[in-house]
Amino acid sequence: MRDHTFEIDSPANRSVTRSYYRGAAGALLVYDITSRETYNALTNWLTDARTLASPNIVIILVGNKKDLEAEREVTFLEASRFAQENDLMFLETSALTGENVEETFLKCARSILTKIESGELDPERMGSGIQYGDASLRRLQRQQQSQKRPDCGC
Repeated sequence: MRDHTFEIDSPANRSVTRSYYRGAAGALLVYDITSRETYNALTNWLTDARTLASPNIVIILVGNKKDLEAEREVTFLEASRFAQENDLMFLETSALTGENVEETFLKCARSILTKIESGELDPERMGSGIQYGDASLRRLQRQQQSQKRPDCGC
C-alpha cells in the first residue's frame, strides 16, 4: 500500500501546478507506471500544459518507476498509444536506477532547440519560455542573424 501525501488532481494542487506551465517551452508529464490514478490524471495535466504554456511547447510523456515492472498498472502499449494520439514523445524511466532520466531531459532540450532553429519558437518573444542565461549570448545570436542577411546592393 502506497502513502500518497497529496491528492493527484486536487483543485489546490492543480492551481499551483498551472503557474509552472505559464510561458514554458517544455514540459515533462510524469506518471507512475504502478499507479493507474496518476495515469488517469494525464488528460487534465496535458490540457493545462497546452492551454497555459507556449503554443509550441515540447511535451514529453514520462512513465516513471520502470524498475517496478512487477507492480505495473499501466502498460507500455497503453501509454505509448496515449502519447501517439496526443502528439507527445514518450519514454519510460526509473528515477531509482537512473534509466532514461538524462535521455528524457536531453530529448526535451534538443526538441526545443530544433524548434528555435526552425523558427517555430522565437527566444526574443515574451512568453516563449526561453531566457538567455547571459546577455552576451543574445548579442552573439543577433550578430549571427545579421550576418545571414544578404547585403543590399542598392
